[in-house]
Amino acid sequence: MFNLGEKEKKNSFPVKFRKIIQENVKLGSFTSFKIGGNADIYITPSSPDELSAALAFIREERIPAILLGGGTNLLIPDEGIRGAVIHTDRLNKIRLLNTGKEPLVQAEAGTLMKDLTEFCAEYGLAGLEDFAGLPGTVGGAVFMNARCYEKSISDVLISVSALYFSGKECTLQKYDCNKGDWGYKQSPFQPSDKRYAVINGNRPIIVSATFRVEQGDAILIRKIMENRIADRTAKGHFKLPSAGSAFKNNHAFGKPSGQLIDEAGLRGLQIGGAQVAPWHGNFIVNTGSATAQEVVELIEIIRKRVKDTTGFELEPEIIFAG
Repeated sequence: MFNLGEKEKKNSFPVKFRKIIQENVKLGSFTSFKIGGNADIYITPSSPDELSAALAFIREERIPAILLGGGTNLLIPDEGIRGAVIHTDRLNKIRLLNTGKEPLVQAEAGTLMKDLTEFCAEYGLAGLEDFAGLPGTVGGAVFMNARCYEKSISDVLISVSALYFSGKECTLQKYDCNKGDWGYKQSPFQPSDKRYAVINGNRPIIVSATFRVEQGDAILIRKIMENRIADRTAKGHFKLPSAGSAFKNNHAFGKPSGQLIDEAGLRGLQIGGAQVAPWHGNFIVNTGSATAQEVVELIEIIRKRVKDTTGFELEPEIIFAG
């Protein structure tokens, strides 16, 4: 267990930033699953400078760490995180950029997608309304190349500002969106080892993203947003704590993952407090007392049963932390 009370660790973090560090913080409430133990060290930067300082701190002290955004597709272990958690929720500024040409909207990584779409609606800006009701943050949506109603984040993304490590130096660099770098729920910010929550190596950390928008009909924009939110609600996205879609869809399967799970007779299957949602095969829900271990066991049963009945290997969309 890492303890900031150790003098050498406490003194290694810049004095003006020590206010953003806490110890032994429970993480479950920061995730949509409402599951998970405590973090030894919990850091909440509120600016790119503080984020850079936090990253430099954990790197210098060789402290293992994970990144936490909206926590909407993240499963925290029951035993918590041995090391540090950097939570981006205070990096939530939104700006309308006046380029003299097309309007652009820039949002920091910890901005909730619902706040970004609401901002656009308020200013009558079209382009992001299909993402209304999408849980999570801008950073998470960019990282996973979130897709809603046949539109991907990469379709409206102009550029990303991210922190990159080179040796001991951490610098803020701009990435201009190149369509060839993106795919179905794939982005150039995902590490090849698929340990998506872990901060390690030279992995870039998203600080903000800039999106292409255009002036539109504010009433129509609001109507589309309301329809998207109503559709998610009708499908049961918000009935019980969950991480949304538990498995990625794969066009090669010929059917959505939820349908394959239904046809395998798994809808409603329950282990402890973790259950395949009775109303949707691709949701795993916390009925009130689920543990991370129960969710993991349920995922493995689903994957095995679908593989046995169809030959298809489902790929989890849930990110396993720690």
